[in-house]
Amino acid sequence: MNKKDKLAADRIYLILAALFIASLVTSNLIFQKFFYWYPFQLEVFDVKLFEVSVGLLPYPITFLITDILSEIYGKRKANEVVIAGIFASFFSLLIIYVSKEVPATSWSQVNDSTFIEVFGAAPLAVLASMLAYLFAQFIDIRVYHFWKNLTKGKHLWLRNNFSTFSSQFIDTMTVLLLLCSFDIIDWNKFWGLLLSGVLFKMMIAALDTPLLYAAVYAFRKRFNLKVNEEILD
Repeated sequence: MNKKDKLAADRIYLILAALFIASLVTSNLIFQKFFYWYPFQLEVFDVKLFEVSVGLLPYPITFLITDILSEIYGKRKANEVVIAGIFASFFSLLIIYVSKEVPATSWSQVNDSTFIEVFGAAPLAVLASMLAYLFAQFIDIRVYHFWKNLTKGKHLWLRNNFSTFSSQFIDTMTVLLLLCSFDIIDWNKFWGLLLSGVLFKMMIAALDTPLLYAAVYAFRKRFNLKVNEEILD
């Protein structure tokens, strides 16, 4: 790869890493709002089946990006972005904690009680999310490369969906277990939210498969990569 292509590849890698970190941190900050994403009223385990946190909206983007990085840049580069996301999330946790301790002025549009109501559970949520995220993302990358090596770089849809389905289930189950243990969410909502979250994430994973194909096609055309070939450092 010539110098010009190397600079372009590094620039794209930086953009993908920034989108990954922004999506991850945002999902941890907005998780306390829930919405109903399906028009039919259906209850399972005393919870509306399609009630999920808005924090799930940006989260599937992180798995799409790690699949793109795994496919084009390789396992090591994908793992580096995951680790960077962990540090960024814990740094945001520190900023939130310090912000909670600083008293608001009398004219502040957001007073202390409002700030705590919105972000009060965020430190525990970030901790729970990070533990779940740590397991899920590394499993996603490992499973992705297992199928990539097994199929010799063919059947992109297979490794994309298999890796995401397994990692998203582990992520959803782990984070709900921790949030319920911290009394942020009632235990009686556990099974309903687990089923709703997994179904939502699986649907998004299936829908993002064409996006992965388009991204991989664009990368291979731009950098003259063969099937199963990665951009080397």
